[in-house]
Amino acid sequence: MEYQLLQALRWNDLPEVKPNPLNNMKLSVILPTFNQEKYLSRCLDSLIDQGLSSNDYEIIIVNDGSTDNTVAIAESYMNSFEQIRLLNKKNGGAGAARNAGLKEAKGRYLHFVDPDDYIASNVYPVLLHEAENNMLEILGFGFEKTKKTDLKQSRTDLNKNNLKTRVSSGPEFLARTNYRNTVWWYLISKSFMLENGFEFIEGRWMEDSILTPKMFMQTKRFGYIKIDVYRYMVNPNSAMTSKKPEHYNKLISDIEHATFEFDELLDNIPKNDKLFAQCWQRIKVRQQSFVFFLLVRLMKSNLPIDTIPEKLSKFKDIQAYPLDYFGGKDFEGPAYKILTYIFNRKQLMYPFMNLFRLVYKPIYRIRS
Repeated sequence: MEYQLLQALRWNDLPEVKPNPLNNMKLSVILPTFNQEKYLSRCLDSLIDQGLSSNDYEIIIVNDGSTDNTVAIAESYMNSFEQIRLLNKKNGGAGAARNAGLKEAKGRYLHFVDPDDYIASNVYPVLLHEAENNMLEILGFGFEKTKKTDLKQSRTDLNKNNLKTRVSSGPEFLARTNYRNTVWWYLISKSFMLENGFEFIEGRWMEDSILTPKMFMQTKRFGYIKIDVYRYMVNPNSAMTSKKPEHYNKLISDIEHATFEFDELLDNIPKNDKLFAQCWQRIKVRQQSFVFFLLVRLMKSNLPIDTIPEKLSKFKDIQAYPLDYFGGKDFEGPAYKILTYIFNRKQLMYPFMNLFRLVYKPIYRIRS
């Protein structure tokens, strides 16, 4: 689908998106959950502490085939709080779990939350008020990356009357902002997702990294409000940080897949318009960031280095390598510059990777 609604996507001429008056459920929080017995209670406590009526929102726990005490914890909460629902399914990954929750959701807006994270108290009423009053398809908000488990209060004064949502189109936001790939930092209209046929890729990591820019490029009414909402927990055993070889190598494969998914997205963006050319530039940087971090992960993995040339050849075919666009304001710093210089020169990259592995693996074994 080529993005042709150039004039309609200017923020000062945005069409109104009218809510369905027959749907009284304002929000569905979708929680894909696999073996999260350590963190689920903390997350659910934060989702309950929102000052919303149980008629206004629901929390859908999607149990993705957990084998620990996750289901028992979920059932205990479900029996105590009427806004909580539990869906049980065979293990299929976060994408499949999110899709299952989407199909069951009753709310006008959706929030996809990771169960090892949590949110500040009483933020949903503010977000829903802004989303509904501005008739938004997507509403982004602030977050804090932390190891702390007790940041229950928002750092924003939620009682202030000067909280303002900046409204634009999705492409305008994307063009000017170094956005996050993850899906948890925004609310999204369920009707917008369904009407455009958006869903998460199943069976692979990076599913929200692929979906986020696709949705932004189709969003006519995008809002961002600078309030502190989400707690992104730094967890060494999370899906994106686990060092188990089978998981680590699977993630490398899925990053490679995401790189090619972005190629289709880029092909559908016209470059003869200034706004869309800026979008293309930012998404191209993001595509090449996948290649950059894939090479970093390859360097730390147990995969043979002689498998890299074939991957780079395929990336070259879609202009994802060399890393000519990577860097700039989105990825600043000397480490990025030095590694990009090395990765773009194969005569330096392969000896560097071999040397790195000689040093890195003994250190990693000692730390483990």
